[in-house]
Amino acid sequence: MKILIVSSYLPFPLFSGGQIRLYNLIKNLSEKHSITLVCEKRESQTQRDIDEVSNICEKVYTVDRKKQWSAKNIIKTGFSLDPFLITGHKSPEMEKIITRLVSEEKFHLIHVETFYVMQNLPKADLPVVLAEHNIEYKVYEKFVKKSLIIGRPLLYLDILKLKRAEKAYWKKATRLIAVSEIEASLMGRKVDVIPNGVDIDKFKMKKIVKQKENKKVLFIGDFKWIQNKDSIVYVIKNIWPKVVKNNPNAVLWVVGKKIPDSVKSLKDDSIIFDENAPNETEKIFQEADILLTPIRVGGGTNFKILESMSCGTPVITTKLGNEGIKAIENEEIIICDKPEEFSNKTSLLLNDDYLYEKISRNGRKFIEKKFDWKNIAAKLNSVYSEVGREQR
Repeated sequence: MKILIVSSYLPFPLFSGGQIRLYNLIKNLSEKHSITLVCEKRESQTQRDIDEVSNICEKVYTVDRKKQWSAKNIIKTGFSLDPFLITGHKSPEMEKIITRLVSEEKFHLIHVETFYVMQNLPKADLPVVLAEHNIEYKVYEKFVKKSLIIGRPLLYLDILKLKRAEKAYWKKATRLIAVSEIEASLMGRKVDVIPNGVDIDKFKMKKIVKQKENKKVLFIGDFKWIQNKDSIVYVIKNIWPKVVKNNPNAVLWVVGKKIPDSVKSLKDDSIIFDENAPNETEKIFQEADILLTPIRVGGGTNFKILESMSCGTPVITTKLGNEGIKAIENEEIIICDKPEEFSNKTSLLLNDDYLYEKISRNGRKFIEKKFDWKNIAAKLNSVYSEVGREQR
């Protein structure tokens, strides 16, 4: 099939969950399909990044991503029925490119990554498969509840507009894709669940070393996202003090770009802030002993959890973190929801070699069975085939 993918991001380098997901899906799908990609490109992304994506696509077209947080966008949103997210991703340039491609080439379908760029599609007699990574209005609702009271009325108004727009685009799509059953259940119609995955050949099972002198408890995240800032502060203030008290040789290894100064100010001798760790995250998971990731906002299938499990690095997370993954508690993953639970179970895992090895090996087997990209891409390929047959 000849497929046009329209995305709100260029899927390289592989720094974010969305980039990892789209890159690996395209990589596997391109073995059977001819794929053209039209996407937004951030200022930090280079021609080399475009070339990397071009290696797995027939053609790649990029448009510069507009600055989202600008006075112009804020004012425009205030006088519009569109939410802030829609305003920031309106792109006449992208619409022009897509219009030309659709008129010149015979695509079988259009695959759209995130609903807020779907506005840039021209009217065309082509089926549209819309992939949603989150229920955006639900994510924003959780953030607003933690914001300053004085600004909440305006923010809630934007959420109402966002909810209206998101649901409207779901209705326009021919088929909908969610990353987990949780999101699918909230979308109100038949939805195909295509979860996130792992390149199990890249994220290899590590050699388990028992009785290590200094053990590393990893926290990794992109600190431009509010939820990661929230989580690391929660870890340092509420979980880590008791862990290091019981395990004086353990270190908390905080990995991410542009770690906020407000977080760095919480440093002590048992915490390492690392903004220069290898870009190859598989090396990070290989070196870490445990991934500590108390996810309190969001959902779906979290990449760092999947990748850590694939490497045999045991994961300690919340029920929410495991919501879209459904690993077996105390067999394949460790689940906690209170600070004291996190502290106690982290200490237990650092000291109980039998439990550590059980979680490590079972986690890897679970990933091989459920989350190999090859199998996940095959599910998406089945959706494409069904849409193609329905349009004949």
